[in-house]
Amino acid sequence: MKKADIAIIGGSGLDKIDGMVPVEELEIETPFGTPSDKIIIADYSGRRVAFLPRHGRFHQIPPTHVPYAANIWALKSLGVFWVVTFSAVGSLNKDMAPEHFCVPDQIIDRTRHRKDSFFDDLVAHVSFAEPFNAQLRKVLCEACRAEGVTTHDGGTYVCMEGPAFSTRAESQTYRMLHADLVGMTAVPEAKLAMEAEMAYATVAQITDYDCWLDEVVTVDEVIRRMSNNVAHVHRVIQRLIPMIPLGTEAENPASHALSCALTTNPAYIGERHRAKYGLLLGKYVDFEGHRIHD
Repeated sequence: MKKADIAIIGGSGLDKIDGMVPVEELEIETPFGTPSDKIIIADYSGRRVAFLPRHGRFHQIPPTHVPYAANIWALKSLGVFWVVTFSAVGSLNKDMAPEHFCVPDQIIDRTRHRKDSFFDDLVAHVSFAEPFNAQLRKVLCEACRAEGVTTHDGGTYVCMEGPAFSTRAESQTYRMLHADLVGMTAVPEAKLAMEAEMAYATVAQITDYDCWLDEVVTVDEVIRRMSNNVAHVHRVIQRLIPMIPLGTEAENPASHALSCALTTNPAYIGERHRAKYGLLLGKYVDFEGHRIHD
């Protein structure tokens, strides 16, 4: 039974959303473990929204250990297609100043210790050329700018492992790669959302210039700027939710990201895979050794 069309994954500082009227709280067990926290289903601007704090409601889960696969699978199981995420990031671009927002369009993956695919006993190669959904990105930019926040449309997000901030050598290297932002959570979240055929995009809230600009990044300063950013985020969300184009899902490229990705012979894909992959592959294979032809 569909519970929500839209999900908001809250990053650092966003463990609840002003104005949400909770309908229910769900504890969901998945084939990939337990999500970061209970998922709150809420009525918001006349729409059903699922909210999940990425790091847990007490901010107790570090970036490396966020249960990304469980989070995305659980949201998919609720019927979510549109996944809006918020993340605190450092800037590698002088024009992208602290307390600006950016809606990135590219990712460089510098993580090392994270499982970044649902498929560990099947092979599926999704296209990740455009990691953030273009249709959803446009809506996010419009909502942020309507709220009066200086918002950059496009940018390259380097996802590092963390939890320590960058060394100066790393920060300078990322700039040599023409990256604009550095954060710790877009990977594998965006990859898993692509495999789950969900439209995914993020609002990156800039808290600092990383350390390339001779600014030593401190938690105190990050938290101060993050608090200012989160105040804007609550108002952006109020604008954003009614703007998401429900009813256009079938036309969105995300809805068929797996259509040509699966390279494992369907004859190998049996009943033993159904519980783990049925939610993701059920429209493509019947788990009885056959491919489904639409």
